[in-house]
Amino acid sequence: MTDFALTPELLARYETVTAATAHEAMGRKGALDSAIKPIRSGMRVLGPAFTCVCPPGDNLTLHAALKLAKPGDVLVCAAAGFTEQGLFGDVMASAAKGKGLAGLIVDGGVRDASDIHKIGFPVFSRSISIKGAVKETLGPLNEPIVVGGELVSPGDLIIGDDDGVVVIPKALIAETADACLEREQKEIRFREALLQGNTTWEMLNLNALMEKKGSAFRL
Repeated sequence: MTDFALTPELLARYETVTAATAHEAMGRKGALDSAIKPIRSGMRVLGPAFTCVCPPGDNLTLHAALKLAKPGDVLVCAAAGFTEQGLFGDVMASAAKGKGLAGLIVDGGVRDASDIHKIGFPVFSRSISIKGAVKETLGPLNEPIVVGGELVSPGDLIIGDDDGVVVIPKALIAETADACLEREQKEIRFREALLQGNTTWEMLNLNALMEKKGSAFRL
């Protein structure tokens, strides 16, 4: 672990940053598998990762993570991509909401989707399954894990929205905030130019791209 601290001021810089913007600002890195999506449109998650590993169909470790995580943490659960059990439901969502956690990212299934939505706790999963989980095996807690094809370490910043989930390593959080702001400002100028009648072909200088590719096509 490092001495890095995600301050409220630094976290606030990401309040309006989308997952896609952060992904692009990091050089198109950090995106979890596209199958991991919010269980309902409109959910957003932002906060430092508290990690855990659940064997397929077993949510004992996730219960332990609920106990140990701090307010504002995002539970990030590696579940081997197993989609046929609901590892997390309305009861656990109520506990997480009551404790002030920021959300759940799970590389597996959840259930009670409608009730979780009513509770107002952001949940991003690979599937929704009515099948229940057992509580038999305790896995690793708050250690580096792989979720959705990406390495996630405790304290890494998690951003999730309708487009998916991105992880920003602790060491890159501050500089990525700067890169996100620069990208957002550039996109504002880009959209303003498009609304004035410019085309993406002109703005992206795609004639030069075609020439570079050896094509005679021009617009």
